[in-house]
Amino acid sequence: MEALRQEIKLQAFASMATFKQLYLRKVFALVSIILLVSVILVLGVSSATWNKVSSDHYSLQFYDFEIVNEFPHDSTAFTQGLLYAGNDTLFESTGLYRQSSVRKVAIRTGKVEILHKMADSYFGEGLTLLGERLFQVTWLTKIGFIYDRKNLQKLEQFTHEMEDGWGLATDGKILYGSDGTSTLYQIDSQTLKVTTKNVIKFNGQNVRYLNELEYINGEIWANVWQTDCIARISPNNGTILGWILLPSLREGLLAAGYNGIDVLNGIAWDSGNNRIFVTGKLWPKLYEIKLHPAKKHYNSEDIEKLCLA
Repeated sequence: MEALRQEIKLQAFASMATFKQLYLRKVFALVSIILLVSVILVLGVSSATWNKVSSDHYSLQFYDFEIVNEFPHDSTAFTQGLLYAGNDTLFESTGLYRQSSVRKVAIRTGKVEILHKMADSYFGEGLTLLGERLFQVTWLTKIGFIYDRKNLQKLEQFTHEMEDGWGLATDGKILYGSDGTSTLYQIDSQTLKVTTKNVIKFNGQNVRYLNELEYINGEIWANVWQTDCIARISPNNGTILGWILLPSLREGLLAAGYNGIDVLNGIAWDSGNNRIFVTGKLWPKLYEIKLHPAKKHYNSEDIEKLCLA
């Protein structure tokens, strides 16, 4: 009888040990799962935080400039589109009703060499050159025009799919367009149908009023209307790569007594000589500038105040 009791006790102890082992295994498994989930969450937050920091403070570049040359510019020209035409000349589109035009301009003298005056009912906007043809859009319409680059003769009229006509640029194959919103459009140059749209954002905010555009070394440069800023944008996904800050140009003109000027608008790129030209609406000067990284530290709040209209 005593032997039976001992055997029962041993079995009971064995059962308790087995139960404790199973319990501890379950606890260990639960703790392991909790730790694993915690690590994943921490890594996810850290990765997102790092990506934001990297995007805002490492990849993003801010640029100041130096003036290389100053040239005369027609102070009655309400500049809407600007591009380099070769041989020290520019093509320029100007706005305002009854004053809009497409023109070829000598850089060094500011002289208008060829001028096509638009019908009084149109307000000229962005302009770009693809092959031998100049494409131009017009404000508050979906109508555009194509001109012969040699003599600025109007060849045809077209209709586009943007909400409005503000800016145009090209990489030599497709057209890029802006309509005053935060959307950058890619447009098939043959059908003039929109193929891609990217909403341009900075620090989570839409960059509204994208205006005159220029394609430079694989980037889209965009004037932001009513600011002294040019956004450098990736045409692939619409990411902002950097900001060019030009307030001192306008401030210098105002200090010199040119009180009738309007906003910065107009970017032209001489790819053969790596020259950048900028001007503004009703500006008496065209500037050739050279960029360099900004010495001043800019944070997101600074850029929002300067560049988000």
